[in-house]
Amino acid sequence: MNNNKVFIIAELSANHNNDFSLAVKTIEEIAKTGADAVKIQTYTADSLTLNVDNEHFGPLKEGLWKGTRLYDLYTQASMPYEWQPKLKKIAEDLGLVFFSSPFDKEGVDFLESMDVPLYKIASFEITDIPLIKYVASKGKPVIISTGVAEIKDIELALEACKSVGNENITLLKCTSEYPAPIEGANLLTIPNLKQKFGVNVGVSDHTMGSIVPTVAVALGATVVEKHLILDRNLGGPDSSFSMEPQEFAEMVKAVRSTEAALGKVTYEVSEKNKLKRRSLFATKDILAGEPFTSENVKSVRPGHGLAPKHYTEIIGQKVNRNVKAGTPITKDILSYDYE
Repeated sequence: MNNNKVFIIAELSANHNNDFSLAVKTIEEIAKTGADAVKIQTYTADSLTLNVDNEHFGPLKEGLWKGTRLYDLYTQASMPYEWQPKLKKIAEDLGLVFFSSPFDKEGVDFLESMDVPLYKIASFEITDIPLIKYVASKGKPVIISTGVAEIKDIELALEACKSVGNENITLLKCTSEYPAPIEGANLLTIPNLKQKFGVNVGVSDHTMGSIVPTVAVALGATVVEKHLILDRNLGGPDSSFSMEPQEFAEMVKAVRSTEAALGKVTYEVSEKNKLKRRSLFATKDILAGEPFTSENVKSVRPGHGLAPKHYTEIIGQKVNRNVKAGTPITKDILSYDYE
């Protein structure tokens, strides 16, 4: 995350479908896409909700997971802790950065025992200031999604990190809908976040396709996060808004092309390209001592002669030698010391 390349994260999330071999195969495919990192989530259902049946914790009444209790959803989606050190080694052997989103102090401690290099705070946890402060206290980079955050929530999260001496923070513009509508991306927020808070900014995207990530990079995003699944037909809680490997690889290519196209601020023109510009040429033979006139000099391509801005200055000036038609007008053929 400290170089100048956009940091591209493949989110494994629940797409392991409680099958260790599937998780391994997914990480192997992630490595082939050109992603920089794989991110998992470290939690149990008890990290996130209560196993209670009432109006607050009963079956969801709308959305992608309608009819499912949160406790049951998180039980299904969680990744067994014993897998995580093994998957970390597999990912790192493939050249990927491996890290996670923790959801409680115990999860942070577990990830510290694995020596993960950075942390992610999920959108729904941005108001959990004690958790953010504990994560930030580990002194590693912190990525924070802002999918359900108001300005004051972002301010408090940043203050929590800075209060323990951690200013290595990246905010991710996120739309917490699954899948998210493209018209809800509001990517113009990215440069505003960067200006307002003075931190790196990226995007965590739940839309389909790669338009949002590529536009986000064009607007200054330094981190891109997308969910990846081997095959959406596998099903699972996150399958409907996850990219398949080929789609992810195409997104990586699009992001890298966008990154290359952005380049740097420059107004330099190569000498080769300068020759593509117009310049002044003799259009007729001119004898020594005769003047340049509108009849014998013209602005045309290529750029071997004086720039057209000098046209009015040379009209009426005499040449110091014979000049053939098609000769570029240069200062050495003028009858005075031209600057």
